[in-house]
Amino acid sequence: MGQIAETAQLMQAYARQELREPLGNTGRWILSGLIGAICIAGGTGFLTLGLLRLLQTEWPETFAGRWMNLIPYFCSLLLAGLVIGLSVRRINKTPLTKPAKTKTTKEKR
Repeated sequence: MGQIAETAQLMQAYARQELREPLGNTGRWILSGLIGAICIAGGTGFLTLGLLRLLQTEWPETFAGRWMNLIPYFCSLLLAGLVIGLSVRRINKTPLTKPAKTKTTKEKR
């Protein structure tokens, strides 16, 4: 009976090490990413709306006309696209599990 209990305990320790801890770290990683995405989306929305209202209230006669009314909207859309492009460019593409470092020839010397 002692060997079975020891095997079960060893399996539990292995499962905890290989599954539970990495999944917990993954959950924290995903949560921080979601919080960051929500903050960026909210900030971009307010910034875009602020730019739109600034252009419409400060220079109303500049954008008067049938098609000229759309220029503030296009400027706001351009700003939102710029922020989205910068955000996508900054996405970290490294995996959650870092591969083990191997010694190169310079390190061996």
